[in-house]
Amino acid sequence: MVDLSQSLHAQSIQDPISFWQDAAKMISWDRVPTQILDEARKPFYEWFTDGKMNTCFNAVDRHVAAGGGDNIAINYISPVTQNQYQITYNELLAQVSRLAGYMQSIGIEKGDRVVIYMPMIPETAFAMLACARIGAIHSVVFGGFAANELSTRINDAKPKLVLSASCGIEPSGVVPYKPLLDDALEQASHQVGHCLILNRHQYQASLIAPRDVDWQQAVAGASGVDCVSLQATDPLYILYTSGTTGQPKGVVRDNGGHAVALCWSMKHIYDISADEVFWAASDVGWVVGHSYIVYGPLLVGATTIMYEGKPIGTPDAAAFWRIIAANKVKSFFTAPTAIRAIKREDPDGELIKQFDLSCLKQMFLAGERCDPDTLNWSQAMLGKPVIDHWWQTETGWPVAANLMGVDPIAIKPGSPARPVPGYQVEVLDAMGKQVPANESGNVVIKQPLPPGTLTTLWQNDNRYVESYLSMYPGYYLTGDAGYIDDDGYLYIMSRIDDIINVAGHRLSTGRFEEVLCQHPAVAEAAVIGVQDKLKGQVPLGMVVLKNGVDLSDEDLNKQLLALVRQEIGPVASFRLVSAVPKLPKTRSGKILRATMRKIADNQEYSVPATIEDPQTLEIVRNTLTRMGYANALTKTLA
Repeated sequence: MVDLSQSLHAQSIQDPISFWQDAAKMISWDRVPTQILDEARKPFYEWFTDGKMNTCFNAVDRHVAAGGGDNIAINYISPVTQNQYQITYNELLAQVSRLAGYMQSIGIEKGDRVVIYMPMIPETAFAMLACARIGAIHSVVFGGFAANELSTRINDAKPKLVLSASCGIEPSGVVPYKPLLDDALEQASHQVGHCLILNRHQYQASLIAPRDVDWQQAVAGASGVDCVSLQATDPLYILYTSGTTGQPKGVVRDNGGHAVALCWSMKHIYDISADEVFWAASDVGWVVGHSYIVYGPLLVGATTIMYEGKPIGTPDAAAFWRIIAANKVKSFFTAPTAIRAIKREDPDGELIKQFDLSCLKQMFLAGERCDPDTLNWSQAMLGKPVIDHWWQTETGWPVAANLMGVDPIAIKPGSPARPVPGYQVEVLDAMGKQVPANESGNVVIKQPLPPGTLTTLWQNDNRYVESYLSMYPGYYLTGDAGYIDDDGYLYIMSRIDDIINVAGHRLSTGRFEEVLCQHPAVAEAAVIGVQDKLKGQVPLGMVVLKNGVDLSDEDLNKQLLALVRQEIGPVASFRLVSAVPKLPKTRSGKILRATMRKIADNQEYSVPATIEDPQTLEIVRNTLTRMGYANALTKTLA
């Protein structure tokens, strides 16, 4: 029996032009497109080529024009500043149009780049939408990034204007942004003519005239402007991929395809319509923040929550559940690492039981592989469907997911379900041959990619082709390894470079982590392949234990080694495991396995700009040294 989600997927692959022409009716067009897919510049495909529209109009103005001006657009919740307020669509329109007016008054035009370096506050959304309103291309850089990393992005994007705030607020205290920005501008070879600075009362930054201008004064004195009509193929934004070092890799997103894909996904995947409340607990510095804090919810007229806080510690591990209950959140989206942090603090879910979560229909997890134990725990504690889904900065919206707004299918822990309509996902071996069901290989997507995915890398078509399209002509290389089972469910096990070769056996680190997380004492795990003279590589594991665990290192090691031997077998050669207080991660929750592997193998490495806590790498180094690795003096590059 074919379910509705399968039928939709088949339609999208067999007749993509009709499928996406119909989906395009979900947005407002200045000129309705007639050329749905343009293949003239293969492998650079374009969607809705002759269409004209404006993303800001679709996210803001059209809801006001339809009578929804008094509906809540943004609900700002900041436990770190003890502040919460709501912004209607009318208020959003006023703020965005005036900010866009100021930008136009200083000479910002269609095609100009604007770098946004700001915390999780509504003004960040205003900035993105104001750029979209006048056709400027925004590039959001995660607030608090080191000055040298910010300067490389400034040099690559070459902005005329930087929009920033005086500071961000972390649980540890105030993080001044303005000194970092000044340092970055000093380092950058590209000269930025204008900076608009939002001074927050927690930290008052000094403004350097005439370059720096006060945000509130500038916007208060500006006149609102209308939306500029843009080609669907005009760039909306550049987003640099996390962990970028050296030459930045800027993913380019277009206007038309992006708006159509996000509208489609909000309805069909996340089951969100106008006036409903959606919360993606992420940051605007990441693709999740672009797609599902700012653009996605606003494009369909929903309420989006902007949260300036953490899953634990602001003030406690009940933060997510408290906000969901108080604000009637229907669909909630976060990263598995956030849930693992909560689980570690509240393993029995006692804090969850304190709140009425009847408003919540489902929770979505993405950003890294979700181990089955985390998904099973979440479903047991919440009594709700927990949807693991998979996508990338490059794709901009989900590649594989359970279509909760259409016809939900059975949840299989460990799998993000089946490919979403528009994506023809296959698993290939090194020679480009499709592998049988349940066999691992390289996960690829057949071209053309659907609307909303990357169109190229900023000013670097060659690198786009080399990075993603050259290994398997006609396919986009995701960089992930996995398999598809007999039911068509996709399993993403690890990055391609996280496949380890143990005496000729190709094993996924993700599978090891899945097994380690089955142990009742383990909150989360990371496994890397380390060099071995006899077997080439052997797996080495680090685990973070749940709070309150009373287990000796010797007993823990014995139990974990026995568990891996039972689940994977002696071929795993799993002998190395240690508990650590914390794993090194990016701010988006991705474990820095590649960096850990370089430390273990005494290779030169750089501390990624995206790291959440640099001290965790020292913890890893010390632990690896105790285990007999990382013995040589490793040079750490700045």
